[in-house]
Amino acid sequence: MFFVAAFYLLVYIHLKMSANKIISVNGKSYKWPSKPAIIICLDGSEPGPKGYIDTAIRMGLMPFMKSMISKSTYEVGKCAMPSFTNVNNMSIVTGTTPDIHGICGNFFFNPEEGKETLMNDDSFLRASTIFEAFEKAGAKVAVITAKEKLRKLLGKNLSKAICFSSEKADKANLKDNRIENVLDLVKKPLPEVYSSDLSEFIFAAAVEIIKKEKIDLMYLSTTDFIQHKAAPGEKMANDFYHMVDGYLSKLYDLGCEISFTADHGMKGKTNKDGSLNLIYMQDEVDKKFGKDECNVVCTITDPYVVHHGSFGSFVTIYVKDKSKINEVINYIKTINGVEMVINKEESIKKLKQPQDRIGDIVVTSNEKFAIGKKESDHDLTKLKEPLRTHGGLGETDIPIFISRKIDDSYKSKGVLKNYDIFDLALNYG
Repeated sequence: MFFVAAFYLLVYIHLKMSANKIISVNGKSYKWPSKPAIIICLDGSEPGPKGYIDTAIRMGLMPFMKSMISKSTYEVGKCAMPSFTNVNNMSIVTGTTPDIHGICGNFFFNPEEGKETLMNDDSFLRASTIFEAFEKAGAKVAVITAKEKLRKLLGKNLSKAICFSSEKADKANLKDNRIENVLDLVKKPLPEVYSSDLSEFIFAAAVEIIKKEKIDLMYLSTTDFIQHKAAPGEKMANDFYHMVDGYLSKLYDLGCEISFTADHGMKGKTNKDGSLNLIYMQDEVDKKFGKDECNVVCTITDPYVVHHGSFGSFVTIYVKDKSKINEVINYIKTINGVEMVINKEESIKKLKQPQDRIGDIVVTSNEKFAIGKKESDHDLTKLKEPLRTHGGLGETDIPIFISRKIDDSYKSKGVLKNYDIFDLALNYG
Protein backbone atom coordinates (compact mmCIF):
# COMPACT_ATOMS: atom_id res chain seq x y z
CA MET A 1 0.00 0.00 0.00
CA PHE A 2 2.91 2.33 0.86
CA PHE A 3 4.54 1.77 -2.54
CA VAL A 4 1.27 2.46 -4.38
CA ALA A 5 0.82 5.72 -2.48
CA ALA A 6 4.43 6.69 -3.14
CA PHE A 7 3.99 5.99 -6.86
CA TYR A 8 0.93 8.22 -7.13
CA LEU A 9 2.70 10.93 -5.14
CA LEU A 10 5.60 10.88 -7.61
CA VAL A 11 3.18 11.06 -10.54
CA TYR A 12 1.43 14.02 -8.89
CA ILE A 13 4.75 15.81 -8.27
CA HIS A 14 5.83 15.18 -11.89
CA LEU A 15 2.57 16.58 -13.24
CA LYS A 16 2.81 19.66 -11.01
CA MET A 17 6.41 20.30 -12.08
CA SER A 18 5.51 19.86 -15.76
CA ALA A 19 2.55 22.22 -15.42
CA ASN A 20 4.87 24.95 -14.13
CA LYS A 21 7.51 24.53 -16.85
CA ILE A 22 8.14 27.39 -19.23
CA ILE A 23 9.94 26.58 -22.48
CA SER A 24 11.84 29.40 -24.20
CA VAL A 25 12.87 29.36 -27.85
CA ASN A 26 13.57 32.04 -30.46
CA GLY A 27 12.88 34.83 -27.97
CA LYS A 28 9.43 33.53 -27.01
CA SER A 29 8.17 31.44 -24.09
CA TYR A 30 5.59 28.65 -24.05
CA LYS A 31 3.78 26.97 -21.18
CA TRP A 32 3.81 23.21 -20.80
CA PRO A 33 0.50 21.75 -22.08
CA SER A 34 -1.88 20.47 -19.41
CA LYS A 35 -3.24 17.83 -21.80
CA PRO A 36 -2.05 16.44 -25.14
CA ALA A 37 -1.80 19.47 -27.42
CA ILE A 38 -2.22 18.87 -31.13
CA ILE A 39 -1.29 21.69 -33.51
CA ILE A 40 -2.39 21.14 -37.11
CA CYS A 41 -1.46 22.88 -40.33
CA LEU A 42 -4.35 22.32 -42.76
CA ASP A 43 -2.46 23.09 -45.94
CA GLY A 44 -4.15 25.51 -48.33
CA SER A 45 -7.31 25.97 -46.26
CA GLU A 46 -8.65 29.27 -47.59
CA PRO A 47 -10.80 30.66 -44.71
CA GLY A 48 -13.78 32.93 -44.30
CA PRO A 49 -17.47 32.69 -45.23
CA LYS A 50 -16.63 31.49 -48.73
CA GLY A 51 -13.70 29.35 -47.60
CA TYR A 52 -13.41 25.59 -47.23
CA ILE A 53 -14.27 25.11 -43.56
CA ASP A 54 -17.18 27.55 -43.28
CA THR A 55 -18.67 26.22 -46.52
CA ALA A 56 -18.43 22.62 -45.30
CA ILE A 57 -19.99 23.59 -41.96
CA ARG A 58 -22.92 25.30 -43.71
CA MET A 59 -23.43 22.22 -45.88
CA GLY A 60 -23.64 20.00 -42.80
CA LEU A 61 -20.37 18.20 -43.56
CA MET A 62 -18.42 19.22 -40.45
CA PRO A 63 -20.75 18.49 -37.51
CA PHE A 64 -17.92 18.43 -34.98
CA MET A 65 -16.69 21.86 -36.04
CA LYS A 66 -20.25 23.21 -36.00
CA SER A 67 -20.69 21.96 -32.44
CA MET A 68 -17.39 23.54 -31.36
CA ILE A 69 -17.70 27.06 -32.76
CA SER A 70 -19.62 28.53 -29.82
CA LYS A 71 -17.16 27.13 -27.25
CA SER A 72 -13.93 27.63 -29.17
CA THR A 73 -11.72 30.39 -30.54
CA TYR A 74 -12.09 30.73 -34.30
CA GLU A 75 -10.51 33.61 -36.22
CA VAL A 76 -9.10 34.56 -39.61
CA GLY A 77 -5.43 35.57 -39.56
CA LYS A 78 -2.53 36.06 -41.92
CA CYS A 79 0.42 33.91 -42.96
CA ALA A 80 4.04 34.84 -43.64
CA MET A 81 5.18 35.79 -47.12
CA PRO A 82 5.60 34.26 -49.58
CA SER A 83 2.45 32.26 -48.94
CA PHE A 84 4.11 28.90 -49.60
CA THR A 85 4.21 25.61 -47.70
CA ASN A 86 7.80 25.31 -46.48
CA VAL A 87 8.01 29.00 -45.60
CA ASN A 88 4.92 28.94 -43.42
CA ASN A 89 5.33 25.53 -41.83
CA MET A 90 8.70 26.71 -40.59
CA SER A 91 7.21 30.01 -39.44
CA ILE A 92 4.51 28.10 -37.53
CA VAL A 93 6.89 25.66 -35.83
CA THR A 94 9.54 28.25 -34.93
CA GLY A 95 7.14 31.08 -34.06
CA THR A 96 9.20 33.38 -36.29
CA THR A 97 9.37 34.95 -39.76
CA PRO A 98 11.55 33.99 -42.76
CA ASP A 99 14.22 36.58 -41.96
CA ILE A 100 14.86 34.66 -38.73
CA HIS A 101 14.33 31.00 -39.68
CA GLY A 102 15.81 31.42 -43.17
CA ILE A 103 13.30 29.43 -45.24
CA CYS A 104 11.97 31.75 -47.96
CA GLY A 105 10.61 29.31 -50.56
CA ASN A 106 10.56 25.74 -51.78
CA PHE A 107 13.24 26.71 -54.28
CA PHE A 108 15.82 29.51 -54.26
CA PHE A 109 19.05 30.78 -55.80
CA ASN A 110 21.78 29.49 -53.52
CA PRO A 111 24.58 32.10 -53.48
CA GLU A 112 27.01 29.62 -51.95
CA GLU A 113 26.63 27.25 -54.91
CA GLY A 114 25.79 29.84 -57.53
CA LYS A 115 22.73 27.93 -58.72
CA GLU A 116 19.02 27.40 -58.08
CA THR A 117 18.31 24.62 -55.62
CA LEU A 118 15.57 23.05 -53.52
CA MET A 119 15.36 24.35 -49.96
CA ASN A 120 14.51 20.98 -48.42
CA ASP A 121 17.70 20.24 -46.50
CA ASP A 122 17.57 21.06 -42.80
CA SER A 123 20.91 22.88 -43.07
CA PHE A 124 18.96 25.83 -44.51
CA LEU A 125 16.93 26.19 -41.28
CA ARG A 126 18.46 28.84 -39.01
CA ALA A 127 16.16 28.65 -35.99
CA SER A 128 15.21 25.91 -33.56
CA THR A 129 11.70 24.48 -33.71
CA ILE A 130 9.34 24.75 -30.76
CA PHE A 131 9.13 20.98 -30.48
CA GLU A 132 12.91 20.67 -30.47
CA ALA A 133 12.90 22.88 -27.38
CA PHE A 134 10.10 20.84 -25.78
CA GLU A 135 11.92 17.59 -26.53
CA LYS A 136 15.07 18.89 -24.81
CA ALA A 137 12.92 19.73 -21.76
CA GLY A 138 11.66 16.14 -21.59
CA ALA A 139 8.37 16.36 -23.48
CA LYS A 140 7.05 13.45 -25.53
CA VAL A 141 6.69 14.90 -29.02
CA ALA A 142 5.27 13.53 -32.28
CA VAL A 143 5.51 15.14 -35.72
CA ILE A 144 3.67 13.74 -38.75
CA THR A 145 3.66 15.40 -42.14
CA ALA A 146 2.39 14.45 -45.58
CA LYS A 147 5.56 14.83 -47.63
CA GLU A 148 9.11 13.79 -46.95
CA LYS A 149 10.44 17.16 -48.17
CA LEU A 150 8.94 18.84 -45.12
CA ARG A 151 9.70 16.04 -42.67
CA LYS A 152 13.43 16.71 -43.07
CA LEU A 153 13.00 20.34 -42.06
CA LEU A 154 10.55 19.67 -39.23
CA GLY A 155 12.73 16.91 -37.83
CA LYS A 156 15.92 18.95 -37.50
CA ASN A 157 17.79 18.11 -34.28
CA LEU A 158 15.04 15.79 -33.00
CA SER A 159 16.51 12.67 -31.42
CA LYS A 160 13.64 11.25 -29.35
CA ALA A 161 10.45 12.54 -30.98
CA ILE A 162 8.37 10.43 -33.33
CA CYS A 163 8.81 12.10 -36.73
CA PHE A 164 7.77 10.67 -40.09
CA SER A 165 5.91 11.44 -43.31
CA SER A 166 2.93 9.56 -44.64
CA GLU A 167 4.69 9.55 -48.03
CA LYS A 168 7.48 7.37 -46.59
CA ALA A 169 5.54 5.72 -43.75
CA ASP A 170 6.55 2.26 -44.95
CA LYS A 171 10.21 3.15 -44.40
CA ALA A 172 9.82 4.62 -40.90
CA ASN A 173 12.24 3.01 -38.45
CA LEU A 174 13.33 3.40 -34.86
CA LYS A 175 16.73 4.90 -35.70
CA ASP A 176 15.52 7.69 -37.99
CA ASN A 177 11.90 8.16 -36.98
CA ARG A 178 11.56 6.65 -33.47
CA ILE A 179 8.67 4.53 -34.74
CA GLU A 180 8.33 1.43 -36.89
CA ASN A 181 5.63 -0.77 -38.46
CA VAL A 182 3.50 2.32 -39.12
CA LEU A 183 1.35 0.67 -41.79
CA ASP A 184 0.43 -2.08 -39.33
CA LEU A 185 -0.29 0.49 -36.63
CA VAL A 186 -2.58 2.56 -38.86
CA LYS A 187 -4.05 -0.44 -40.69
CA LYS A 188 -3.93 1.41 -44.00
CA PRO A 189 -1.83 0.90 -47.13
CA LEU A 190 0.86 3.37 -48.09
CA PRO A 191 -1.03 6.30 -49.64
CA GLU A 192 -0.45 7.78 -53.09
CA VAL A 193 1.35 11.14 -53.01
CA TYR A 194 -1.26 12.82 -55.21
CA SER A 195 -4.32 11.91 -53.17
CA SER A 196 -6.50 12.85 -50.23
CA ASP A 197 -5.30 9.62 -48.64
CA LEU A 198 -1.88 11.18 -47.97
CA SER A 199 -3.48 13.62 -45.52
CA GLU A 200 -5.95 11.12 -44.09
CA PHE A 201 -3.06 8.81 -43.21
CA ILE A 202 -1.64 11.57 -41.00
CA PHE A 203 -4.83 11.84 -38.96
CA ALA A 204 -5.31 8.07 -38.73
CA ALA A 205 -1.73 7.70 -37.48
CA ALA A 206 -2.23 10.50 -34.97
CA VAL A 207 -5.27 8.76 -33.49
CA GLU A 208 -3.39 5.47 -33.05
CA ILE A 209 -0.32 7.14 -31.56
CA ILE A 210 -2.42 9.12 -29.08
CA LYS A 211 -4.08 5.85 -28.02
CA LYS A 212 -0.73 4.15 -27.37
CA GLU A 213 1.65 6.92 -26.27
CA LYS A 214 1.59 9.63 -23.62
CA ILE A 215 2.08 12.53 -26.02
CA ASP A 216 2.60 16.07 -24.71
CA LEU A 217 2.86 17.88 -28.03
CA MET A 218 1.95 16.76 -31.56
CA TYR A 219 2.27 18.58 -34.89
CA LEU A 220 0.39 17.45 -38.00
CA SER A 221 0.87 18.98 -41.44
CA THR A 222 -1.30 17.96 -44.39
CA THR A 223 -0.90 18.42 -48.16
CA ASP A 224 -2.86 20.90 -50.32
CA PHE A 225 -3.43 18.48 -53.20
CA ILE A 226 -7.21 18.77 -52.74
CA GLN A 227 -7.21 22.55 -52.41
CA HIS A 228 -5.24 22.90 -55.64
CA LYS A 229 -7.81 20.78 -57.44
CA ALA A 230 -11.14 21.81 -55.92
CA ALA A 231 -12.76 25.06 -54.81
CA PRO A 232 -14.76 25.34 -51.56
CA GLY A 233 -18.09 23.55 -51.88
CA GLU A 234 -16.99 21.19 -54.64
CA LYS A 235 -17.39 17.46 -53.95
CA MET A 236 -13.69 16.68 -53.65
CA ALA A 237 -13.21 19.49 -51.13
CA ASN A 238 -16.37 18.58 -49.24
CA ASP A 239 -15.26 14.95 -48.90
CA PHE A 240 -11.87 16.07 -47.61
CA TYR A 241 -13.18 18.39 -44.90
CA HIS A 242 -15.81 15.86 -43.84
CA MET A 243 -12.95 13.39 -43.35
CA VAL A 244 -10.93 15.94 -41.38
CA ASP A 245 -13.92 16.73 -39.16
CA GLY A 246 -14.30 13.06 -38.24
CA TYR A 247 -10.67 12.80 -37.11
CA LEU A 248 -10.81 16.09 -35.19
CA SER A 249 -13.76 14.65 -33.29
CA LYS A 250 -11.86 11.43 -32.52
CA LEU A 251 -8.80 13.30 -31.26
CA TYR A 252 -10.92 15.60 -29.13
CA ASP A 253 -12.75 12.63 -27.62
CA LEU A 254 -9.37 11.11 -26.75
CA GLY A 255 -8.76 14.09 -24.46
CA CYS A 256 -6.61 16.22 -26.76
CA GLU A 257 -6.73 19.95 -27.15
CA ILE A 258 -6.85 20.71 -30.86
CA SER A 259 -5.59 23.83 -32.58
CA PHE A 260 -5.25 24.40 -36.28
CA THR A 261 -4.19 26.98 -38.79
CA ALA A 262 -2.99 26.88 -42.41
CA ASP A 263 0.23 27.66 -44.19
CA HIS A 264 -1.56 29.71 -46.86
CA GLY A 265 -4.86 30.20 -48.65
CA MET A 266 -5.69 29.25 -52.25
CA LYS A 267 -7.17 31.12 -55.20
CA GLY A 268 -8.34 30.13 -58.67
CA LYS A 269 -6.40 31.47 -61.67
CA THR A 270 -8.76 30.24 -64.38
CA ASN A 271 -11.45 32.19 -66.23
CA LYS A 272 -14.98 30.91 -66.78
CA ASP A 273 -14.10 30.00 -70.38
CA GLY A 274 -11.26 27.77 -69.14
CA SER A 275 -8.44 30.11 -70.12
CA LEU A 276 -5.63 30.69 -67.63
CA ASN A 277 -4.44 34.03 -66.26
CA LEU A 278 -0.68 33.52 -66.51
CA ILE A 279 2.35 35.77 -66.59
CA TYR A 280 5.52 34.20 -68.02
CA MET A 281 7.87 36.59 -66.26
CA GLN A 282 11.15 35.37 -67.74
CA ASP A 283 9.75 35.75 -71.24
CA GLU A 284 8.55 39.25 -70.36
CA VAL A 285 11.88 40.54 -69.06
CA ASP A 286 13.88 38.77 -71.78
CA LYS A 287 11.74 40.47 -74.42
CA LYS A 288 12.30 43.88 -72.83
CA PHE A 289 15.88 43.72 -71.54
CA GLY A 290 17.50 40.86 -73.46
CA LYS A 291 18.31 37.25 -72.69
CA ASP A 292 20.25 36.53 -69.50
CA GLU A 293 19.94 40.10 -68.19
CA CYS A 294 17.44 38.94 -65.55
CA ASN A 295 16.98 35.57 -63.84
CA VAL A 296 13.46 34.83 -62.61
CA VAL A 297 13.23 32.25 -59.79
CA CYS A 298 9.83 30.62 -59.24
CA THR A 299 10.13 29.81 -55.55
CA ILE A 300 7.03 27.57 -55.50
CA THR A 301 8.96 24.96 -57.51
CA ASP A 302 9.29 21.59 -55.78
CA PRO A 303 9.31 17.90 -56.80
CA TYR A 304 5.49 17.75 -56.62
CA VAL A 305 4.37 19.79 -59.64
CA VAL A 306 1.28 17.90 -60.86
CA HIS A 307 -1.22 20.03 -58.94
CA HIS A 308 0.29 23.49 -59.54
CA GLY A 309 2.61 23.11 -62.54
CA SER A 310 5.22 25.30 -60.78
CA PHE A 311 2.93 28.33 -61.12
CA GLY A 312 2.66 30.50 -58.05
CA SER A 313 1.86 34.11 -57.19
CA PHE A 314 5.38 35.07 -56.07
CA VAL A 315 8.74 35.19 -57.84
CA THR A 316 12.07 36.81 -57.13
CA ILE A 317 14.34 38.25 -59.82
CA TYR A 318 18.11 38.65 -59.98
CA VAL A 319 19.27 41.51 -62.24
CA LYS A 320 22.72 41.27 -63.81
CA ASP A 321 23.22 45.04 -64.14
CA LYS A 322 22.27 46.42 -60.72
CA SER A 323 21.97 49.93 -62.16
CA LYS A 324 18.89 48.73 -64.09
CA ILE A 325 16.93 47.43 -61.07
CA ASN A 326 14.57 50.43 -60.95
CA GLU A 327 14.07 50.28 -64.72
CA VAL A 328 13.11 46.59 -64.47
CA ILE A 329 10.77 47.35 -61.56
CA ASN A 330 9.01 50.12 -63.47
CA TYR A 331 8.53 47.88 -66.50
CA ILE A 332 7.11 44.97 -64.47
CA LYS A 333 4.60 47.34 -62.87
CA THR A 334 3.02 47.78 -66.32
CA ILE A 335 2.34 44.04 -66.78
CA ASN A 336 -1.31 43.04 -66.43
CA GLY A 337 -1.97 40.91 -63.36
CA VAL A 338 1.00 42.14 -61.30
CA GLU A 339 0.07 43.35 -57.81
CA MET A 340 3.33 44.22 -56.05
CA VAL A 341 6.86 44.93 -57.28
CA ILE A 342 9.45 45.87 -54.67
CA ASN A 343 13.22 45.88 -54.41
CA LYS A 344 15.31 43.70 -52.12
CA GLU A 345 15.51 46.23 -49.30
CA GLU A 346 11.74 46.68 -49.26
CA SER A 347 11.19 42.91 -49.26
CA ILE A 348 13.44 42.56 -46.22
CA LYS A 349 11.59 45.33 -44.37
CA LYS A 350 7.98 44.69 -45.47
CA LEU A 351 7.96 40.92 -46.05
CA LYS A 352 10.62 39.87 -43.51
CA GLN A 353 12.78 38.11 -46.14
CA PRO A 354 16.30 36.81 -45.40
CA GLN A 355 18.64 39.30 -47.07
CA ASP A 356 21.07 36.71 -48.41
CA ARG A 357 18.39 34.44 -49.93
CA ILE A 358 16.20 36.87 -51.84
CA GLY A 359 16.72 38.45 -55.25
CA ASP A 360 17.04 42.08 -56.30
CA ILE A 361 13.31 42.29 -57.00
CA VAL A 362 10.22 40.57 -55.56
CA VAL A 363 7.05 40.33 -57.67
CA THR A 364 3.59 39.08 -56.71
CA SER A 365 0.55 38.68 -58.94
CA ASN A 366 -2.95 39.58 -57.88
CA GLU A 367 -5.27 36.82 -56.69
CA LYS A 368 -6.61 36.12 -60.21
CA PHE A 369 -3.19 35.62 -61.84
CA ALA A 370 -0.28 33.20 -61.49
CA ILE A 371 3.36 33.70 -62.47
CA GLY A 372 5.63 31.25 -64.27
CA LYS A 373 9.14 31.44 -65.69
CA LYS A 374 9.21 30.74 -69.46
CA GLU A 375 6.25 29.33 -71.34
CA SER A 376 8.54 26.54 -72.55
CA ASP A 377 9.40 25.59 -68.95
CA HIS A 378 5.85 24.66 -67.90
CA ASP A 379 3.89 21.57 -68.90
CA LEU A 380 0.22 22.53 -68.78
CA THR A 381 -0.89 19.06 -69.89
CA LYS A 382 -0.41 17.82 -66.31
CA LEU A 383 -3.09 20.20 -65.03
CA LYS A 384 -6.30 18.20 -65.20
CA GLU A 385 -8.41 20.74 -63.31
CA PRO A 386 -8.62 24.57 -63.39
CA LEU A 387 -5.42 26.07 -61.98
CA ARG A 388 -5.55 27.00 -58.31
CA THR A 389 -2.41 28.18 -56.57
CA HIS A 390 -0.87 30.53 -53.99
CA GLY A 391 2.19 32.54 -53.01
CA GLY A 392 1.02 36.16 -53.15
CA LEU A 393 -0.74 38.61 -50.87
CA GLY A 394 -4.11 37.38 -52.11
CA GLU A 395 -3.51 33.97 -50.53
CA THR A 396 -2.34 35.13 -47.08
CA ASP A 397 -5.65 34.69 -45.23
CA ILE A 398 -5.59 31.62 -42.98
CA PRO A 399 -7.88 30.11 -40.29
CA ILE A 400 -6.95 30.02 -36.61
CA PHE A 401 -8.86 27.59 -34.38
CA ILE A 402 -8.38 26.54 -30.76
CA SER A 403 -10.80 24.04 -29.25
CA ARG A 404 -11.61 26.23 -26.24
CA LYS A 405 -12.39 29.83 -25.54
CA ILE A 406 -9.14 31.59 -24.70
CA ASP A 407 -8.69 34.80 -22.75
CA ASP A 408 -9.72 37.88 -24.75
CA SER A 409 -6.30 39.40 -24.12
CA TYR A 410 -5.12 37.68 -27.32
CA LYS A 411 -6.99 40.39 -29.25
CA SER A 412 -4.32 42.89 -28.21
CA LYS A 413 -2.05 41.18 -30.73
CA GLY A 414 -4.03 42.83 -33.52
CA VAL A 415 -3.91 40.82 -36.74
CA LEU A 416 -3.18 37.23 -35.77
CA LYS A 417 -0.54 35.28 -37.68
CA ASN A 418 -0.33 31.54 -38.27
CA TYR A 419 2.98 31.59 -36.40
CA ASP A 420 1.06 32.74 -33.30
CA ILE A 421 -0.72 29.38 -33.08
CA PHE A 422 1.61 27.73 -30.53
CA ASP A 423 1.49 30.88 -28.40
CA LEU A 424 -2.31 31.04 -28.55
CA ALA A 425 -2.73 27.32 -27.87
CA LEU A 426 -0.25 27.04 -24.99
CA ASN A 427 -0.10 30.44 -23.30
CA TYR A 428 -3.68 31.71 -23.12
CA GLY A 429 -6.08 30.48 -20.46
